Amino acid sequence: MHRPVPIPQQPLRPPAAPRAELAPFLTPSLMAVVTGARRRALRDGDRQIDTAHLLHSLIESDPEAAAAFEDGRKRARVLGYLVQRSIGYGLRWQRSVEESAAGRLLPATRGAEGQDGRASGWSPAATAALEEAFRRAAERGDTRARGLDLLAVVAADPESRAAEVLRRAGVDPAALSARAGAPAGARADAGTAALAEGSVPWSAGESSQQV
Repeated sequence: MHRPVPIPQQPLRPPAAPRAELAPFLTPSLMAVVTGARRRALRDGDRQIDTAHLLHSLIESDPEAAAAFEDGRKRARVLGYLVQRSIGYGLRWQRSVEESAAGRLLPATRGAEGQDGRASGWSPAATAALEEAFRRAAERGDTRARGLDLLAVVAADPESRAAEVLRRAGVDPAALSARAGAPAGARADAGTAALAEGSVPWSAGESSQQV
């Protein structure tokens, strides 16, 4: 029988939080994802880290998350859309806040209401997604959330920017979420085939950066 896994009681504000505060709740690979998403948002001039930033970093920095895409060509298409966000359709996102119908009832989202998301540096949808990833890990008795937990959550929210990018690239967000949330055995064959289609680049030095 698993011991209860503590979930942070206060809404997390990852961009402002020191690395030591998040480290107990994230695997090293997911810490690299979070750091990479923050860095990408800063480089693109976005005022918030959103679920599209998280999706981009998940594909580039977490091999397990990348392997959840059964079709390597579609995964490459997703990356193509994400790379172009600063000069393409994503420009409109710089002037709006990413909300989430799926996450509005989560404490992290309630805490962000009325602040336009700017106080935390994370969109309400991204904050709620990270909190839900913690919850998923706790439910199976893990003390740390994995990249697959986060991928399952951001793909499951039909109103998230991540889900919008996936649909544009021809990826079914619901199916991807189901694969990411499936037991490891159920993903083994699909994951091996996906990785065989092309290597997944690691972001060098991500895990050593401050969040």
